[in-house]
Amino acid sequence: MASIDPKISTDRPVIRQLDEAAINRIAAGEVVERPASAVKELVENAIDAGATRIDVTIADGGRTLIRVLDDGCGIGAEDLPLALSRHATSKIDGSDLLNIHSFGFRGEALPSLGAVGRLSITSRVPGMDAAMIKVEGGSATAVRPAALRSGTIVELRDLFFATPARLKFMRTDRAEGQAVADVVKRLAMAEPFIGFTLRDTSNGQERQVFRADAETGDMFDALLGRLRVVMGREFAENAVPLDAEREGFHLTGYAALPTYSRGAAVAQYLFVNGRPVRDKLLLGALRGAYQDFLSRDRHPAAALFVDCDPRLVDVNVHPAKSEVRFREPAVVRGLIVSGVRHALAEAGHRASTTIAGETLGAMRPQPVEPRVYQMDRPTPFARGASYTAQAPAPGFEETSQPAARIEAAAPVEVATAALPLGAARAQVHENYVIAQTQDGIVIVDQHAAHERLVYEKLKSQMAANGVAAQALLIPEIVELPGGDAARLLEISDDLAQLGLTIEPFGGGAVAVRETPAILGDVNAEQLLRDICDELADLGTTAAVQTRLEAILSRVACHGSIRSGRQMRGEEMNALLREMEATPHSGQCNHGRPTYVELKLHDIERLFGRR
Repeated sequence: MASIDPKISTDRPVIRQLDEAAINRIAAGEVVERPASAVKELVENAIDAGATRIDVTIADGGRTLIRVLDDGCGIGAEDLPLALSRHATSKIDGSDLLNIHSFGFRGEALPSLGAVGRLSITSRVPGMDAAMIKVEGGSATAVRPAALRSGTIVELRDLFFATPARLKFMRTDRAEGQAVADVVKRLAMAEPFIGFTLRDTSNGQERQVFRADAETGDMFDALLGRLRVVMGREFAENAVPLDAEREGFHLTGYAALPTYSRGAAVAQYLFVNGRPVRDKLLLGALRGAYQDFLSRDRHPAAALFVDCDPRLVDVNVHPAKSEVRFREPAVVRGLIVSGVRHALAEAGHRASTTIAGETLGAMRPQPVEPRVYQMDRPTPFARGASYTAQAPAPGFEETSQPAARIEAAAPVEVATAALPLGAARAQVHENYVIAQTQDGIVIVDQHAAHERLVYEKLKSQMAANGVAAQALLIPEIVELPGGDAARLLEISDDLAQLGLTIEPFGGGAVAVRETPAILGDVNAEQLLRDICDELADLGTTAAVQTRLEAILSRVACHGSIRSGRQMRGEEMNALLREMEATPHSGQCNHGRPTYVELKLHDIERLFGRR
């Protein structure tokens, strides 16, 4: 038998008002989960203050020191005590909690930080003297004069010293420091016209972790410049811009080409009205936009910004403000899927530049000695005379077969200046087409390329002619729990366009009368349950469309040019021209590249010519 805890009274429980210190510590548990949460709150305050430069300094992963310096509007000496009071804020007046135009608005961050750490605020308003206030474990000192040129310095030391149990749940200093860096980078992406610096002073040595100077130019140029700093040069080179609108929502940003994919979802950044968020709806929409181009083990890279009237989205879902609720979630999801797909289609046959780099790296040229003198590249006339002199004598017949068959293609005189994928010159190993461009060569995987071309044709035909439905001899009755049947019947018209016809059958049952003919024998009950799960999770479904596209992809794979088939020169050139005119032809149906382009200067470097 369990013993009674002596600290719990057996008398009737009494309701009592908690003191201010306990209230602040409870609130801190929601707002300040780790050092990165504290950095996020302080940097957002600096952005709201109109700062153009923000410097962040941490030590020991932010556990012993977090310092945020900005050049914003500052806080007046008379307002410093009020700034440390709960639910005191300059961001809103409390009359409209849906019309939020700032990062912060709850008025909980500073008092929460002061309740669990040693906090000091030094600030100066232009034209006034600087002032400082300190708070330790919830107890504040009097305001006193200080020296500061402009802006605000917020310094937080010994985080969680007042709640030592929380320290046991912190990760290593390295992991906490990486989380802080991720927060700063996300906020830097949201504000490209603000300069950011992150320093680490652990072990008495200062190290600059991240720096992004303020960008200039229009919004798209500034954003691309900031993404180049945060996400890397390769992402900036292989990303396409997005700019789409739908029913009051505006989508901008950059999405990477499918061939520039990642092994994990670590390069997906989403923003709503400039606020970094981690939203399941938006992540699902991004994944759905790429589902036709990537295999399941690859993940897209993107930075997407959704802007709308603040009244169309609720950011007050959680104190951390990283979750949002949209009034029209289906509209937002559709905007992201269509916006990303349209941008990728605009890229045409383009593939990522990283493929060429990986190809050159795989060749691993041996180190060469310093370049010795050699003649410059000959003129076309001299090259032609040389070919004539080296031509075999009349009647000469080649008696040996090469190890790798090379098929002659188009004549050398074909112009390549206006052809992005060049003119076909040869076919090797009965699978790879070699084409010459104006400044390099292109190697095409004939099967992968034709597979994508056939797949795109099949999709266009299905969109133009609709999906053929197959009537069931005996309708299949499916019993569904709760309101699943009602949700399905609400989208019955959309399902009918995809060849799936359902009707109400009373209670929680529906009757399946037709299924998409191309799917063959279908487990109707399992298909409907999959659709219901998607509706419950995302508010929309793509289960039927996904299955149809999977069948079309399989048909395209079996109907395309097979590896091992010998192609004539005109066939190879026709394949190249069709690739140039077909969207998404830079990758096959499984996300692999269909061609590799090598620039002439890279090839020359392999042979020590540069």
